[in-house]
Amino acid sequence: MSLLTIEKSGHVTTLTLNRPESMNPLGAAGDGDAFVEACDAINSDMDVRCVILTGAGRAFSAGGDIKAMKERTGNFGGTAPAIADGYRNNIHRILRALYGLRVPLIAAVNGPAIGLGCDLACLADMRIASGRAKFGVTFLKLGIIPGDGGTWILPRIIGEARASELFYTGDVIDPATALDWGLVSRVVEPEALMDEANALAAKVAKMPPHALRQAKNLLRQGRHTSYDTALEMAANAQALMHVTDDHMEGVDALLEKRAPVFKGE
Repeated sequence: MSLLTIEKSGHVTTLTLNRPESMNPLGAAGDGDAFVEACDAINSDMDVRCVILTGAGRAFSAGGDIKAMKERTGNFGGTAPAIADGYRNNIHRILRALYGLRVPLIAAVNGPAIGLGCDLACLADMRIASGRAKFGVTFLKLGIIPGDGGTWILPRIIGEARASELFYTGDVIDPATALDWGLVSRVVEPEALMDEANALAAKVAKMPPHALRQAKNLLRQGRHTSYDTALEMAANAQALMHVTDDHMEGVDALLEKRAPVFKGE
């Protein structure tokens, strides 16, 4: 079964992990291709201003396919070098594609997000959790380590001490703890999750598309650059925004005390 279903409504695209019968595992052949194709299409479509990622059924994603690990098949079969290449050429392509999205990404975490599934959610810019969500990076309990860059992702969100606690104990935390630790920004009733995610996406989608993409890039680059470099990048990006029609629309709307209508021009 194909990993993703894709639905576009207005300026918002929703990506749904669609293997509900097995809690949306990741790592089957073609999974990397599916994400690359979807994310490339989104990046090329200036009409898309926000993306929602969620899971079908009762889980967001249980992570790597445990059955395939047991049988040593697919991504988890063969020699050590072959397994490493499987990560590079498939699982890492999922993560790189999602990380490379140029528009804001909301993870609507509907249920358990475990291992690779948790790290996938952590690549989002914003995370909303259902009351049925759970979060864990339980790799060590399986005798493996985070092979998906999770040790780079999670500390940037909740800090090194709390990330270390989760990695080293394999504990799974509930939505209230995830909210307290800053892993998610809000927790809602399960039946309200997608309404909440769509409402947030709709707010984002009202913003000017070129400025949205520039803002995300500056936030991303700000993790690694010096303040002087960040200022130089901001000056160059800001100059481009000042000559857009959307900038004039924003100014006019403010002066006229009305809501702006941005067209990406």
